[in-house]
Formats: sequence, C-alpha cells, structure tokens
Amino acid sequence: MPSPDPATQAPAPGRDTSGTRPATPAPIRDAPAARPRATLALTSAATAVALMTYTAPMVTLPDTAADLHTPLSAQAWLLNGTPLGLAALLLVAGSLADDYGRRRIFTAGTLALGVTTALGALTTSTWLFTLARVAQGAASAALLASSLGLIVHAFPTPRGRLHATGVWGAFVSGGIAVGPLLAGALPNWRTAYGVLGAAALLTAALSARTLTESRAPRGGRPDVLGALTFGPALVALVAALTLGRDGWLRAPVALLLLATLALLALFAVVERRTATPMIDLTLLRRPRFLGSSVGGLFTGLAVIGLFSYLPALLQQTLGMSAMATAWLFLLWSGLSFVVALQARRLAGRVPPRLQLAAGFALHAVAALTMLGALSAGSWARLLPGLLIGGVGSGLLNAALPLVAVESVPPERAAMGSGAQQTFRYIGSCAGVALTIAVATSTDGLTRGADAALVVSAALAVAGAVVVGALRERSR
Repeated sequence: MPSPDPATQAPAPGRDTSGTRPATPAPIRDAPAARPRATLALTSAATAVALMTYTAPMVTLPDTAADLHTPLSAQAWLLNGTPLGLAALLLVAGSLADDYGRRRIFTAGTLALGVTTALGALTTSTWLFTLARVAQGAASAALLASSLGLIVHAFPTPRGRLHATGVWGAFVSGGIAVGPLLAGALPNWRTAYGVLGAAALLTAALSARTLTESRAPRGGRPDVLGALTFGPALVALVAALTLGRDGWLRAPVALLLLATLALLALFAVVERRTATPMIDLTLLRRPRFLGSSVGGLFTGLAVIGLFSYLPALLQQTLGMSAMATAWLFLLWSGLSFVVALQARRLAGRVPPRLQLAAGFALHAVAALTMLGALSAGSWARLLPGLLIGGVGSGLLNAALPLVAVESVPPERAAMGSGAQQTFRYIGSCAGVALTIAVATSTDGLTRGADAALVVSAALAVAGAVVVGALRERSR
C-alpha cells in the first residue's frame, strides 16, 4: 500500500517538531480546497450505480435463474452475493479509507465495481455469477464506506453536512429505484450488467481527476488480523442462513454457526488488543452508535429482505413481466427517493432516532396492508402498501447516513459509515434468506408471501421499538 502523501499526512501524535517546545498532540491536516459540489455529485452518482447493481437482479431473478440453471434452493445466493461482499468488507474499507486516503479507496472501489459488474455479465453458472456478485459487493464496500468520509471532509459545517448526507441518502433510494427499471427495460440481464459496468468505469475516471484526497492517519499498521477474522465470520453466517432453508438442524448449518461465533469472539479479542482497530468496540456503549448499528441491521432484515424477493414473487404468482414489475416497484422506490431528498427539513424538529422509528413503523403498516394481494391475484391491492412503504424507506435512507457520521468523531467518518452499513447488509443477507425460506415453506407461494409479509412487519416493529428506546446524549 503506498504511503500517504506528505501534504496530507499529519505529524505523528506526540512528536516534538520544534526541538524546543514540549510534545503535544498534533492536529490532523487534510488536503485543502475540497470541491463540495463535485464531491457530492460524484459520490452520489457512484452510490447510485452501486445500488443499481445491487437491485438489478430483483426483477430479473426468474430469467437469471433459468439462464444459469439455478435450483430454487440456491436462488438466495443470486441475491445474497453482493450483500455478502458488502458486509464482509465495509468495516475494512472504512478503516483503510480513513488511514490511507478516502479518494484512493473510493476510486479503486468504483473502478473495481465497473470491472466486476462487466465480468458478471459473462458468467455461465450459478457459482461464477455468485462470485462476481460477491466481488461487486466488495467493490461497493470500498466506495460506499469512503464516500461519506469524503462528504464529511468536503462539508465541515453541520448545516452543510445535513444537506449533503440528505442528498446522498436520496441517491441510495434513487439507485434502488432505477436499478430494476433499467434491468427490466434492457433486452436481458447481461446487457444491464454491461451498461452498469460502463457507468461505474466512467464515474471512476471522473473521480480520479476531480476529487480531493483526505485522510485521518492514526499511525500503526492496518488491522489485518481483524479483517481476517471478521470477514470469514460473516461469510460463515451468511452461508448458514442461506443453507438453513433446507433444514436448521443439519450438521453443516450448525458448524457454520459455531464457526461464526468463534470467529466473532476472536475478532472482539483482536480489536481490544490492537492499537489501530477497524472498529473501536467501546463505541457500542454510545446510544447514537448503537442506534445507527441497530437501524442498519433492521433496515436490512425487514425492508431490504422483503423487497429483494417480492418482485420475483409477483412474477411467479401473478405472471407479471420484469418491466411491469419494475414500474410497479418504482412507486415504492421512487417515492423513497423523493422523501429522502426532502427529509432533511425535519432536522432540528425530529430527532434522527424518532425518524428511524417512524420509518420502521410505516414499513410495518405497509407490509400488513399488502396481505392477501397475491392470493387475490390483484397487483392493484399492493399500491397503498407500496406508497406507505416508500415514505418509510425514504425516512430510513435519509436518517441512517446522518446518524452514521454523527455517531463517531469526524475524522473517523468512513469507519462510522462502514460500521452502520455493515450491520445493514448483514441484516440484508439474513432478511433475504429468511424471506425466501418463509415464502417457499408452505404449499403455495401466495400463502408463503403473506407469511413473509407478517414476518417483515414484526421485524420492523421490533426495529422501531429498539431505536425509539435509545436516548441520544451528547458525546
């Protein structure tokens, strides 16, 4: 890894550089002249592309599974590949971005996303496609974790940060909205991946020329041992959740869960002993950081888990085309984009934890409103639920990035973002596996869909209660 540029590296804390005065901690100095508008535009654009690659398979899952000859029991892997890569590397990427340069990690991640997405279009088997999706997730982790660090550096004032994180959160919703629409509009899923790969490569080229470097060097070595314990722990957890559909009491599932617990325990020991941990575990004592983590986890479990598989259920039960499904879900994701863009106006009047709680509550109402729609064969009965859910998702996507960067010191913004999004995509992996398991556990998909809606609503209520109960306090 290249060493930090001298112009942007702070003197080591405690070093006396004058030769006469006592040593005092040196302030962190970053590269000057950040370009706020360009930074916000490029980080938002790259984030949207990352979310588009994440959500594109939602409406093409039946065609992709047929093309790759993927059995029903393995279809969760087609959706879970990207969140697996995201969850495994977000903390690592956030830590590296803060220490070695946010622009450097952001540009490398965006470039890798373009390459891996294009390669995904060329795969011919389920496992090759899944590996490409995992690689896309890893690349997305680099750009997502570093993007909020770049934004915090470019917008140092609370007012500017509020505006910027609101716009960035809106583009999360925007990417979710456009991804399925693009995938449904193009001739096939392979063409969609080619287009998204080209968009990521273009964004990477612009970022390398436009963004200003920033970092918060702490000294010491990268937390390699932490990465080697945390990443495999998440891989084992996701594998267990995905394989659990075929039986939770089977030996492979039990061994994977035991491996997860052992690796997480080892990770906690490593993080307590290393001088430069990926994540400071004492942050979990802070209500804001805990609220950010819990909010991300239940967003993945309740919201992403349901809406990742519901489009496929619509196609399989109502016979809707990929394009028709994409247009229908644009009501949810498009409204989420608009609400997230406007939700910054709530700042100062509604605490972020209550905004998160309201988002979860609205999702629960939306899920219960959609009960019976598939068994009745009526897509129109989904409309009220999609609209209510869109408002709830918009509130969540606006509040989560703001809570993530406010829950940690400004110089550790990328780590805070990585931590919150790690929990989000752990929840997503578990939510997708759980939704598919519940939806396919009964005699008919329509009855299974109703069961999955009830489970999603219950998880959302739990999320609302937990984040609403966490009182904020000043650091």
